[in-house]
Amino acid sequence: MEIEERQTVYKMIENLSSPVNYKIPEVAVILAAGHGKRIKSQKSKMLHKIWGVPTVERVLNACRKGIENINVIVVVGIKAKDVIEVISEHGNTALAFQEVQNGTGHAVQVALEKITDKNFDGIVYVLPGDMGLIDADTMMFFRKKFISTGSDMMVLTGIYEGDPKENAYGRIIRVKAEDENGVSSGKDYGKVVEIKEYKDILALPDNSRYRVNYNGKAYSYTKQELIENNEFNSGVYAFMYKKLTGLVHSISSNNAQKEIYITDLIALFNTKGYSVTAVSPLDPYVVMGFNNKSVLKEMENVARKKVYDKIKDIIEIDDPDDFFIAEEIVEQIIEMDAKGTPLDIRIGKGVHIDKGAKLNYNLDLKKDVYIGGNLIFGTNVTVHENVHLSSYPYQKFEIGNYVEILTGNILKGNIIIGDHSRIESSVRMTGNDNHPLRIGKKVLIKGTSYIFGSIIEDGAQIEHSVIICKKVVRLSNADGSAKPVKFYLPAAEGIDAITDL
Repeated sequence: MEIEERQTVYKMIENLSSPVNYKIPEVAVILAAGHGKRIKSQKSKMLHKIWGVPTVERVLNACRKGIENINVIVVVGIKAKDVIEVISEHGNTALAFQEVQNGTGHAVQVALEKITDKNFDGIVYVLPGDMGLIDADTMMFFRKKFISTGSDMMVLTGIYEGDPKENAYGRIIRVKAEDENGVSSGKDYGKVVEIKEYKDILALPDNSRYRVNYNGKAYSYTKQELIENNEFNSGVYAFMYKKLTGLVHSISSNNAQKEIYITDLIALFNTKGYSVTAVSPLDPYVVMGFNNKSVLKEMENVARKKVYDKIKDIIEIDDPDDFFIAEEIVEQIIEMDAKGTPLDIRIGKGVHIDKGAKLNYNLDLKKDVYIGGNLIFGTNVTVHENVHLSSYPYQKFEIGNYVEILTGNILKGNIIIGDHSRIESSVRMTGNDNHPLRIGKKVLIKGTSYIFGSIIEDGAQIEHSVIICKKVVRLSNADGSAKPVKFYLPAAEGIDAITDL
């Protein structure tokens, strides 16, 4: 990292980092300093999205929703500026800068420098920033288990179900039923001895056994045993703060990567006679992390299925494998359903509904409709295929009751469309803060038309026209029908640049 960029990061941290609240005895440390070479992207690994939200933001949300008023420290490093910009939107977050990526243990050391009150005590949770499926329920469960067991350290583990050779996670090494001499391990059976990183297992000699000591007894494991051990380290931990700070600086870098691993704390805790336990989550998928695009895709699919299962019996979704509805919209749908009135909402294949929208009853969104921004739907609205509807930040786009928007239209910005209006195909409409677009009731707009920043009064009809910052009133034919505005074009500009060939 260049000196100038490093200075920028420190300046951002100075301006955007929040202090730790020492009245709250719980801290979550989120490790977001790594880049992830195998993801093969110029974007920070932590900013790749799962169901529309960066993974590091998902981890932060899980901590905040699962543990009330928790302090959060996010460790940034590679692509620090980009990560800080996302995290700072949440506020009340401390930021720590790991200039050199020297392992997870080193990242925790850097994070703990943010806790300067020598009298502080409580619980520290450590989570990787790429675990984008972890949720509030898992954090509540993990916290409850840690407190109820009276542990000094707890590891959240997963069970790997695929080919052991593809399992790159660190293995959880537990006490065997018998030691090397065939003596029963007794009450120690199943206790966590250490976590052995996969790369370090591969570096072991093929024909020798890996030996560990626990509570005065020696236990040994073949290299193949360690590789085939399917209980893995998720990278999520809980520690009693005082015991963590007493040992975290004792971790060595004597390993294949020459890095300071947080996993080595288990052996240090055991040596001190501290209690180390492990627990697996209720839902196995929450411990998924990713190092490549294919696993990220798997996590996206898991998130989609979770959303589908929540609302599949409330609204109609044409293709369970091809849709996007932001989580806040999902909650909105569930709240609407709780009121007891059938929603009659249909979501076509490929529909994308981003956060900010407000849905309504009898809404039919056909194939590949995009909804983005602060859109407010009336009742009985139909939006046909390949329509784009969006508003810019701090704007509002309102669609009245019984409105129909036909295929391929693009409508963006500060717009209000009145009840019973019909926008036919090949129409572009926009409005901004200075020039909002107001479409009255029972308006018909058709043909290849473009309308910007105008007022179209009730009952007006526009065909094949370009209307920019104009007011259009309804004129009537002799039979009382609307007289359409047809082929209206504003005066051309820049015609001096055009000549005949």
